[in-house]
Amino acid sequence: MSTPEAAPAPAAAPAPGKGLSIAGVIFAFLIPLLGLILSIVALVQSKNAGQKNGLAIAGIIISIVWPIVMGIVFAALASSFGTCTVTVNGVTTAC
Repeated sequence: MSTPEAAPAPAAAPAPGKGLSIAGVIFAFLIPLLGLILSIVALVQSKNAGQKNGLAIAGIIISIVWPIVMGIVFAALASSFGTCTVTVNGVTTAC
């Protein structure tokens, strides 16, 4: 008679909110409002399960900071394009 084999251990349940937090970080750069919403939902799901989710927190922070940084960059670029001068035969004229 053979000895029965032990049943395999059950697979660990995926961390709640993990997929949403990954999507939240990605969308934080592309569509910040959607990234913010997904990251907040992921954080709430993780907290309800009693787990920490640093990726969701990162998504929230990036969703808030990224548009501000891009606004500053675009404003700086727009102001640099707004100034031009043309010199023709020694006469300088603003565009």
